[in-house]
Amino acid sequence: MKKYFSILFLALFALAFSQKKWTLRECVDYAVKNNLQVINNQYNADIQSKNLAMAKNNYLPSASANIGNSVRFGQIPDNAGNSLRTDAFSNSASVGVSMDIYNNGRLKKTVQKSQYDLDASFLDTEKTKNDISVQVAQYYLQVLLNKEVKKITDEAVANAEKILNRAKATTEVGTTAKTVEAEAIASLAREKQKQKSAEIDIERSIFNLAMLLQLKDYNNFEVEEIPLPNMLAAPLSSTDNIINTAYENQPQVKAAETRILSAQKQIEIANTAFYPSLLASAGLSTSYQNLFNDSENTFSRQYKDNFGQNLGLSLNIPIFNKGITKLQVEQAKISENIAKNTLDQQKQSVRQDVQKAYFDANANYENFMAAVEAEKSTKLALEFAEKSYEAGRSTIYDLNNARNNYVNAQSTVSQAKYNYIFSMKLLNFYAGIPLTENL
Repeated sequence: MKKYFSILFLALFALAFSQKKWTLRECVDYAVKNNLQVINNQYNADIQSKNLAMAKNNYLPSASANIGNSVRFGQIPDNAGNSLRTDAFSNSASVGVSMDIYNNGRLKKTVQKSQYDLDASFLDTEKTKNDISVQVAQYYLQVLLNKEVKKITDEAVANAEKILNRAKATTEVGTTAKTVEAEAIASLAREKQKQKSAEIDIERSIFNLAMLLQLKDYNNFEVEEIPLPNMLAAPLSSTDNIINTAYENQPQVKAAETRILSAQKQIEIANTAFYPSLLASAGLSTSYQNLFNDSENTFSRQYKDNFGQNLGLSLNIPIFNKGITKLQVEQAKISENIAKNTLDQQKQSVRQDVQKAYFDANANYENFMAAVEAEKSTKLALEFAEKSYEAGRSTIYDLNNARNNYVNAQSTVSQAKYNYIFSMKLLNFYAGIPLTENL
């Protein structure tokens, strides 16, 4: 019985999961958490975090211990010309501590540069997350579009079935030719083919979204359908404010600005090599030596007698190092120029992206409005064709042609609507509005 309830629980759990529909926010959150490129960027941030920790640890003194042993065998002549054995065993031990006292702020500047590099690495991760979020939103809207097209084809199939039923009835009583029924059957087959294509498009778009989210099982993956307005507001009249906002909130721009600060700190770090540095040191040491034939000086006695301490200050004054320091400063300045140029490139790229989104929004809006008007006209034409066909003044071919025009117009409206919604979502994203808001 217990096993039965366990199986039932798992079945109910699987059913509940299969019925779950993902919202856009859930899709975005899942994608940015599991995307491999995002994970790689996080690893890079971890590396920069370790670099910062190492830079801070340079303030601490360094300590080291050393223990050495040696054995010597051989003989040497004395002053009288006799040979003496010099076989001996030696042992020494020491502990030393050293610490930077003055280096013209090199340690502080290195910490600051490492912090800038870490901040830039975090911003790189945010840029990747934004790119993934935009892709997810686009794929998500494509699923919704395909579902709406599927509903249009469902309606077209239902209407084709009604026409076929009517054609069968009129053919049976002899008021219409057999060709009318044949055309109605062919029309229904065409509409069912479009319906099947729409189903395949839905499956393909869901698969693409699931792959972007890197879901292993996409068969049970489904998105939440969101009702979108049939009429849309016109886009903004200017992009100036959006561009300025994008400069402030887009991570690729902030990352480029941060790398300029890092490059400037590298110049300061390179310049510190022109100045003297002061190093303090302290140490303890002792030693032991046994000439093999001398057993009086024991190990503990020599370690005690030979124990010593030392303190020291070392001033390093640079005079000439083959011009390497000067060249390093010049290299750092070149890196700063590269960072500034990268910032200009990023701003130009953002400006182009905003302007493109603005142009697309305007074009898609005009296409949407034109498609709406075309839909109205084709719907009116279809209504006239239906009445004319019922009155026997037009053929079924005329009716099917009018219905095809109307279905195509509906599909065009849906495509234009979703294109406009995506371009506006993208434009609002650059204006600082999250992609998942209002959808």
